[in-house]
Amino acid sequence: MDSHPWPKILLRYRDPTLWRSIAEIAMTLAPLILLWVAMVLVARFSLWLVLPLAVPAGIFVARIFMIQHDCSHGAFFRARLANAWVGRVAGVLTMTPYDYWRRTHAIHHATSGNLDQRGLGDVDTLTVKEYLARSWWGRLGYRLYRHPAVLFGLGPAYLFFLQHRLPIGYLRSREWGPWVSTMATNLGIAAWAGGLIWLIGLRDFLMIQISVMLIAGAIGVWLFYVQHQFDPTRWEHTEQWDQSDAAMFGSSHYALPRPLGWLTANIGIHHVHHLCSRIPFYRLPEVLRNHPELAGVGRLTIWKSFACVRLTLWDEAKRKLVSFEALRRDRRNISAKK
Repeated sequence: MDSHPWPKILLRYRDPTLWRSIAEIAMTLAPLILLWVAMVLVARFSLWLVLPLAVPAGIFVARIFMIQHDCSHGAFFRARLANAWVGRVAGVLTMTPYDYWRRTHAIHHATSGNLDQRGLGDVDTLTVKEYLARSWWGRLGYRLYRHPAVLFGLGPAYLFFLQHRLPIGYLRSREWGPWVSTMATNLGIAAWAGGLIWLIGLRDFLMIQISVMLIAGAIGVWLFYVQHQFDPTRWEHTEQWDQSDAAMFGSSHYALPRPLGWLTANIGIHHVHHLCSRIPFYRLPEVLRNHPELAGVGRLTIWKSFACVRLTLWDEAKRKLVSFEALRRDRRNISAKK
């Protein structure tokens, strides 16, 4: 399938509907507020009772992040200011500075699938050649980084609690926007956190907030991971890289059941999103209904997605992602033939 006509074809789906966007915000915030109230109440009896409620609360925080994500693309409202301010408020709830993240995410869209421009807004991925060229310690560090406990546990904790508190990538930059955005987000977090601590106490607040954010972060990182780290995906060097091809064939269609699709704001229809990022998430299913030929491109089921965790290296010879185990087998077979 030729990817190049699709960005133009999909332009007709860009327009958001005001009432629908407002309804999506309400349908996300209302359950989250109710879950927070429930967690505060059960925490008086046992902090362990908080954990079952923290899971759906984390899902709704992740959904707020998806709204923030759409705002960053100018997709959620027609008005630029509406997108910006809804995104900024959402950034306080997701602990993600909107303007800073919007810039890094734009770079991700502009370079996704380009082997020569990895490293910003992506899960770090080495080629087989780069991995083998590393020292023993370098390989160990990369293996630890790619371990599921780090990627989906320690990684999200570091990202949301530490990295998002300072725009490290702009330390030497003269751009003040990311700094202003980050500090304003930090002040917003401090304000609502301080209010909740005054109401419910430090212990209960920390237990609830940390649990919810760890779950939300793990969900967010997992979704981002399977959207690009799957087989078969497509990565090219700059000379062969094409943005439309990278969008269609380098982004998955994570085919989730309808309830999970709604909860995750249809972010699984990621190849369509990369082809036209101005489409509001609630119109992505409409695209697949009207263009069913897109449904099978990069299709990934929940069951198949679990195998993606093993894919850790890009094999330039095979033009595919491979596991550490597959690399070890290949090297053993080569040694046996000598």
